[in-house]
Amino acid sequence: MPHAISMPATGLQALILCGPGSSFPTFTTNPDENPKALLPIANRPMVWYPIDFCYRTGITNITLICPPSAADAMSTAMNTNPCLTSLPHPRPDLLAPQGLDYNTGTAEILRLPEIRDIIKYDLLILPCDLVCGIGGDKLLQAWMVKAASLPDLLSEGAAPYGSGGLGVWYETKTATPVKGEETDFLAITPMTKDLTAPKNPILQHLSYLKLSMPTDSLNDLVEEKNTLPLRHGLLRKHPKLRMLTTHRDAHIYFLPKWIMDFVESNEKLETIGEDVVGWWAKATWQKGLPEKLGLAKVLEGRSVAADSTGPTHESSPPPSSEILDSQESDRSPSGNRVNAPRRLPINPTQASIPPVLAYIHPTEPDAPLLRRVDTAQLLLSVSLRLAKLPSIEETGPDAASAFAHPKKIAYPDGVKPRTTITRQDCLIANNVMVDEKTSIKECVVGANCQIKEGAKLFQCLLMDDVVVGKGCKLTRCILGKRSDIGEGSTLTDCEVQENLLVEPRTDDKDSKLMSSSGLEANEQDMEDVMQEFDDDNGAIDDDSGLI
Repeated sequence: MPHAISMPATGLQALILCGPGSSFPTFTTNPDENPKALLPIANRPMVWYPIDFCYRTGITNITLICPPSAADAMSTAMNTNPCLTSLPHPRPDLLAPQGLDYNTGTAEILRLPEIRDIIKYDLLILPCDLVCGIGGDKLLQAWMVKAASLPDLLSEGAAPYGSGGLGVWYETKTATPVKGEETDFLAITPMTKDLTAPKNPILQHLSYLKLSMPTDSLNDLVEEKNTLPLRHGLLRKHPKLRMLTTHRDAHIYFLPKWIMDFVESNEKLETIGEDVVGWWAKATWQKGLPEKLGLAKVLEGRSVAADSTGPTHESSPPPSSEILDSQESDRSPSGNRVNAPRRLPINPTQASIPPVLAYIHPTEPDAPLLRRVDTAQLLLSVSLRLAKLPSIEETGPDAASAFAHPKKIAYPDGVKPRTTITRQDCLIANNVMVDEKTSIKECVVGANCQIKEGAKLFQCLLMDDVVVGKGCKLTRCILGKRSDIGEGSTLTDCEVQENLLVEPRTDDKDSKLMSSSGLEANEQDMEDVMQEFDDDNGAIDDDSGLI
């Protein structure tokens, strides 16, 4: 259950972006009926975790954003799922803007009229697949101390220096790395230590962000230019530049309200992480880029209303391939020489570019859990890690983790004698029936599951209403809702689609077991293929005649 809110309102509002789940092909084949945001992580819907993070931060103005096609499924879950119905009041709002689909970029979402209408304050933007054990109040305090503008926080009108932003990154090369996890490239510079700042462990790991992009984009750029292109101006201005390539953007963004105007005036910005934050970070050091992006005009417009203008061609961001261009720093990203901006400070209408801060999460073994859960491997890994947390029953409510469950085995009466369940690393939900002679080790079992006699489960994740047949042996498997594993089956490293019946005595490894329903070609498909085949043959015959 989310911890009780014992802190005053922060004045921020949170947007939780509920994406399509294309990286879960086995479990989100129909994302409208089974959205990614409702996939279970350790027996709680995925979206519960970012909502809980908001409450722990002190933010109660929370809006879930999803496509209209998924609104019914999300609304039903918010009103019926026990984990979501037990959320404290005020409950999160659900918004499904017209024009939003599963291909809409995260920055493009901020340009939708329905989104712009609800943004009244500074923002916390989160993905629906975030599991974050960091104290959100500590991150918020770090942002307020190091990046927020006091007049902005007090709503006293525009200030010559607007609030900056804060993003969060974490190391992927941990003691238990997940194969194939995405990474990002970022370049950071150290912050000057402030001995007068409040005692906050987050402050020790803050840096200034200067470059940020997905590692895949960096690799494409290096391959194209056959080198790692870095602007000379960046190295001259920041000789202590530190570059990281094995970290990942957690997509936790504390952003000022003026970012909405920046996104609105740059129609080519598609994503928040790579485009909005990436170009903003670069604009803090590259001469001429704030004017090119229209950033200076957006910030000055907060003081001078007459400077507010709509999007123009000149304010569109340059191509992404320019982000690490090695040309001289007095050239714009398009290659044209621009006049260096005047030194800022004295004129209150001439805005400097606020900083983008990067919190680099430490890798110590006792560091709080921080992960994006956007692949099946991460779904299994994070669920099994959460299953190892002591329950509230064991530790008491005051010492329990924010992610702890009331009990490790929610329904002990459903477990027959002569069974082996390792309580320290298992999580068994309500109404689970476990027959005799079964062995369950390092597993998460969802509600209403049935584990038949003699079954052996090791490092598995079972969603709700799964049936595991007699004598089955399952190792590192993920079983979708209402799937049925036939007796005597042996599965290793497999994913089983929801509602799928696996034939008895199936022996499989490293497979995605999915129904072929709906994949068969119908009569019209066959006629279209035959027509294309005939057309191709006709073209070949005509060419032959010409020869």
